[in-house]
Amino acid sequence: MEVELSRRAERARTHAALGDPARLAIVDTLTLGDASPGEIAQALDLPTNLVAHHVRVLTDAGLVTRGRSEGDRRRTYLRLRPETLAALATPRLTGVGRVVFVCTHNSARSQLAAALWKRRTDSAAASAGTEPAPRVHPRALAVAHRHHLDLDPTGTAHVDEVVRGDDLVIAVCDNAHEELTGPVRPRLHWSVPDPVRVDTDEAFEAAYADLADRVDRLAPAVLSGDSR
Repeated sequence: MEVELSRRAERARTHAALGDPARLAIVDTLTLGDASPGEIAQALDLPTNLVAHHVRVLTDAGLVTRGRSEGDRRRTYLRLRPETLAALATPRLTGVGRVVFVCTHNSARSQLAAALWKRRTDSAAASAGTEPAPRVHPRALAVAHRHHLDLDPTGTAHVDEVVRGDDLVIAVCDNAHEELTGPVRPRLHWSVPDPVRVDTDEAFEAAYADLADRVDRLAPAVLSGDSR
């Protein structure tokens, strides 16, 4: 807990340091290469005293370091510390064994999410439902086929048969999120609209796109925090 609080404080300092357009412009400039304060002032058309102030703020926040030129020993070059920018990344989730996606019928959203997770991370994933249907929805199979995902048409299951103690349970359905309690309480909730209610290819494509975006955002947090 102390480590997480310390990391959050670091992120807050970084956000505060970047909360000025000029400082953000300096960081953008240094992302591509090192520069002296004078070069920064010239490139951004800023007074040198203002650049000095902003550089001091960025240095205090640990975003920028100074180094003496090996040629002209009087000149200072600024270097960006990219590892500090990593503090702005999504918070890490540690101790994750397997990811299990849950919706009501386990016939569309949870199936697509699990397949997307496996492809994105090449790691274990499963899906389940609180009231599983006998088959995966045909439009879910169709959208999976269009995006080269592999779904088992009869591979639905109840949460009690699937979820284990170290699973990261993600409810991709409002009903499942609100119904599940106890040991299978979802740790995360994705409020993805139910495409079955509309029952069009467009609705299933929209659900697929929503899930794909969320998987892409979550994967780095889980993979970077994997302590197994």
